[in-house]
Amino acid sequence: EVKYAHQNVGFEAVDLAAGKFLVKNRFYFTGLKKYQINYAVKANGKVVRKGKTFLDIEPQDSQELNVNVAGLQPKAGTEYFVNFWVTTTEPEILIPVGHEIASEQFRLPIEPLTVAEHKASGKTSVTTEGDEVKVTSSKMQFVFNKKSGLVTSYKVNGTEYFTEGFGIQPNFWRAPNDNDYGNGQPKREQIWKQSSKNFKVADVITEAEGNNTILTANYLLAAGNLYIVKYTIYPDGVVHADITFTSTDMEEGKTEVSEATLMATFSPGQQEARRAASKLVVPRIGVRFRLPADMNQVEYFGRGPGENYIDRQRASFVDLYKTTADAMYTNNYVRPQENGHRTDTRWVELTRKNGKGLKIVADETIGFNALRNSVEDFDSEEAVGKLRQWNNFTPEEIANRSEEKAKNVLRHMTHVNDITPRNFVEVCVDMKQQGVAGFNSWGDRPLPEHTMPANQEYKWGFTLIPVK
Repeated sequence: EVKYAHQNVGFEAVDLAAGKFLVKNRFYFTGLKKYQINYAVKANGKVVRKGKTFLDIEPQDSQELNVNVAGLQPKAGTEYFVNFWVTTTEPEILIPVGHEIASEQFRLPIEPLTVAEHKASGKTSVTTEGDEVKVTSSKMQFVFNKKSGLVTSYKVNGTEYFTEGFGIQPNFWRAPNDNDYGNGQPKREQIWKQSSKNFKVADVITEAEGNNTILTANYLLAAGNLYIVKYTIYPDGVVHADITFTSTDMEEGKTEVSEATLMATFSPGQQEARRAASKLVVPRIGVRFRLPADMNQVEYFGRGPGENYIDRQRASFVDLYKTTADAMYTNNYVRPQENGHRTDTRWVELTRKNGKGLKIVADETIGFNALRNSVEDFDSEEAVGKLRQWNNFTPEEIANRSEEKAKNVLRHMTHVNDITPRNFVEVCVDMKQQGVAGFNSWGDRPLPEHTMPANQEYKWGFTLIPVK
């Protein structure tokens, strides 16, 4: 990201539809004629055209470059990008031949055609046994527990996707990073950690829609607002989730939910919780679930190849990437914390080595983490038994340590050797996660455009598709 910000060759779009770009030489004393400019036109990560050229551009000057984008046709679910990268053609001090000194990416204005609506043969049926609502067909089983609020089973063609009943559930908390501790977020935003654990199911409604079943779960969060997850369950096991995060400033007369949900939501205690939460931002808006450990093969179409966040993504280009859940763990933080996130993801597949697994397709774009550890494993406050980062400068400071005052303020000191892979892959699917930092690490918060104020409504969704 720093290399991208400092690179000495820049690219600007002049006319994307016509393939016209401006190449800017940011060097003060070096011409560009000794550097090779490479480009590739990609459709969903696959190269469809490519080329290379040399431009004799004087220092601090610019020149137009044309890329052939004529004849590219819109296709269902297909996006086109132009990638540029500049490489050395002769050795320089500390720099070998072929070294990349600059790069850029542009999305072409060729909008994808609409993907046909999913249809499946067969029929779904609904049964209720105690706290469990079961939606089944001859090929699949989808079980929602009204008491825990979790999807405890998702089985298609004999394959169970959720490990030990840890299925889809609300998630608004990330393991605090060092910048979060620097600006006091773990204590200030604590209500969102509680909302990720102490949610209540206000109501569950099922209804038939043709041969599909719609299951709607209305969660009442600790913050006082609602998280509404509407599952459309198809007979072949495909599931679409349509999700609404209601504003903490929600009004009773303007909220379209069941009478039971309204009564639970607009009680005096909940209204007070909403007023307090309305002043806050949400660390993330998403869900999480756990897959079997051997579903660790990851392929996705989004930003990469390394971790990236909404305020740290300019150097991470949209492309097709393959990796593993094990490799997505970013272990170069001295103290374990939030890591491994990917933004602007169109879809992600998590499979076994034989290719069988689960595909998650975003309605628009999503962010995701897929790691062999849980959010709690990276959350310093959960590391009970570890010493806190106490101030030990004076005898008075040592004598006056207060565990109560230190809670969610001072880190428990953990290290990379405290992290060992678990017997699952925890997947966090987010509408968005807030940025990692402001302009410093000792008080500044992420910029407003990189946050999600709780007093706004958010809608998003994704589709689960079994991969055979």
